[in-house]
Amino acid sequence: MPIDTGDTAWLLGATALVMLMTPGVGFFYGGLVRKKNLVNMITLSLIAFAIVSLQWVLFGYSLAFGPDVNGIIGGLDFIGLKGVGMEQVTIAGVTLTVPALMYMAFQMVFATVTLAIVTSVFAERVKLSAFIVFGLLWTTLVYDPLAHWVWGGGWLAQIGALDFAGGTVVHISAGFSALAIALVIRKRIGFGKDVMEPGNIPLALLGAALLWFGWFGFNAGSAIGANGLAASAFVVTNTAAAAGALSWMAVSWIKGRPASLGFASGAVAGLVAITPASGFVDIWGAIAIGLIAGVVCYYAMVFRIRKGLDESCDCWSVHGVGGLLGALLTGVFATAAVQANYTGLLAGNVNQLIAQAIAVSASIAYAFIVTFVLVKAIDMTIGMTVKDEEEYVGLDLAQHGERAFT
Repeated sequence: MPIDTGDTAWLLGATALVMLMTPGVGFFYGGLVRKKNLVNMITLSLIAFAIVSLQWVLFGYSLAFGPDVNGIIGGLDFIGLKGVGMEQVTIAGVTLTVPALMYMAFQMVFATVTLAIVTSVFAERVKLSAFIVFGLLWTTLVYDPLAHWVWGGGWLAQIGALDFAGGTVVHISAGFSALAIALVIRKRIGFGKDVMEPGNIPLALLGAALLWFGWFGFNAGSAIGANGLAASAFVVTNTAAAAGALSWMAVSWIKGRPASLGFASGAVAGLVAITPASGFVDIWGAIAIGLIAGVVCYYAMVFRIRKGLDESCDCWSVHGVGGLLGALLTGVFATAAVQANYTGLLAGNVNQLIAQAIAVSASIAYAFIVTFVLVKAIDMTIGMTVKDEEEYVGLDLAQHGERAFT
């Protein structure tokens, strides 16, 4: 099939939707931190977009989607976007109906929002210079190889692991990298003793709304075409988000009050969990995935708090645990009614669940170990965290010389 203008137009729109998720992450996290760090959190997301945008066109896309090298990494054939133009592109043996440049740009915004998600663990204590070094190295050493394993024809794709839009590549990699970072860098001053309330809840809710909105491009865009599969992914994405929001709210209500931030976090948990499954499950699978994610991610957050882990924007409990759940449940609820060649455990295909378990285990281990070593190295050289007095006045003033409110 030749390049399809409708498919290309849809992917242009989907790419713009996913790009909006990056500032959405910034608003969400910015509302969750104290007022003196709001500007810094939003800025980290925007800087993540700029860093990865350059890295991706220079060599990141080639590492992720270049010709396969032993199932581990892509070759450097596309370095500097050499050979990536307005012609059709073939990825992992499948010829798409969009220009190569369009597919490159779509995958670029996935990489940018993933680094933005990781900024959760940097809240209120990490130097901007350390984040920039980390962002470039992490995207190159963690994100790009994982993207190749799953989407670029690497070894996880070869064993049949399914990840429609990023449960392993985006959410497991971000969430378990955040866990590794939280175990390396020091806690915030006064963590566990002082009250550290969210500085701007309405802004956090706006960020969550932008994420919900942008996620339609994230999941439905991954059909790489304006077709029925995109429509199905669109509907199940919204369904799982609603189920996750309501289940998180319900369980938190039983424990106390139905907080607005709990509702928003549940929606994000549902969105995360449906991401790998969105091209393979129907609405009943989506409802089940969303309900399970809302409850399990809530208790993951409770566990994180009890263990005193300073990861206050909950990248691990929402993205890491939600991505793990979604990837495994893809192997349970995948149905031939959505894509004829893909079924899960409920349809009698235990092999799919096994493949999903392998993908989850490998992604967690790789992201955690490489990130742990990387952050240790940065912390031992240039240092990851700011001085105590800088943390006290807030990173908005200490790192940027600005205030969110005057």
